[in-house]
Amino acid sequence: MSVYLAVALIIIVYLLFRVVSLESRVKQLQSKLKLMKNQPVASEVDHELRDLIKEGKDIKAVKEAREVLGLSLLEGKEYIDRLKQSMN
Repeated sequence: MSVYLAVALIIIVYLLFRVVSLESRVKQLQSKLKLMKNQPVASEVDHELRDLIKEGKDIKAVKEAREVLGLSLLEGKEYIDRLKQSMN
């Protein structure tokens, strides 16, 4: 009986952890959506990021994109790659 209780407790803790993680991700996505709706801010950021790319500071551009736009490392890299492609 106690084994079943222990397993149930572990499952409940795991599920609670997943819910908290998912809530955090939803908040991040909501923040990104707000930024995307506000195009003037994005265009100002894009201008600064393009300047960094022209100076050969791609890593700094990725870091700036991540900080300002709230992106993950992969999302920041992809964002900078798209900007570089649009510049060519």
